[in-house]
Amino acid sequence: MDGDILASFPQTLRRVEVPLVRATNESLKGYGKLVDDPKNFAVEIVPWPLKGWRKLDPGTGNQGGTVTGTFDFWWEGDVLMGRNDAVDHTDEEDEYLIGWSCDPRAARRDNPSPDHSRVLLWHANYHPDGGQLFFPTDGGAFVSPLALPGEDVKPEDFVSFYVEGGKGLYIHPNIWHEAVFPLATPARFHDEQGKVHGRVSCNFAEEFGLLLDVALRKPD
Repeated sequence: MDGDILASFPQTLRRVEVPLVRATNESLKGYGKLVDDPKNFAVEIVPWPLKGWRKLDPGTGNQGGTVTGTFDFWWEGDVLMGRNDAVDHTDEEDEYLIGWSCDPRAARRDNPSPDHSRVLLWHANYHPDGGQLFFPTDGGAFVSPLALPGEDVKPEDFVSFYVEGGKGLYIHPNIWHEAVFPLATPARFHDEQGKVHGRVSCNFAEEFGLLLDVALRKPD
């Protein structure tokens, strides 16, 4: 998995440090909301996009609904991994390589003393079919880098939101993200998202020759 991802990367990768802020409903305006109770929260579903001038018939185009499941995160040495059981993995890997705590070409899954104070991200995506809700089942704090909608997204557009323990995070449709990153692992999150699971991706290494540098800590 590591080799397949790294094969398309340039030999030298810059790092762009992502600003870290505390997540509040005010700071999250436009991105999403804090969640106190995932059982009583409605995930947005976006009506099917139209190609022409005719309108959707009333009550159609948004009936795909949502799926729920668990999103697990864990470190293997210098490598942060994830698995989302809410989505169908028929055409993709069951496990995601999310990022690294050091230069990916020097990263070791068997490193006995890794530094997990940051994660270097190579990828982000958005879901055009609906929003997504993350809620930590163990109540732990976490960080999530987000960027507002737009096909011409740039690394400098991302902001990392620190979510305090006991809270969850909901992100609107079309918001750029790469899951969430717990400050302590292994960790498990309740996940709810659009059932269609449309996904549009950006590979920072290929497109910009860099990695996003995301601090895994509480803001100063």
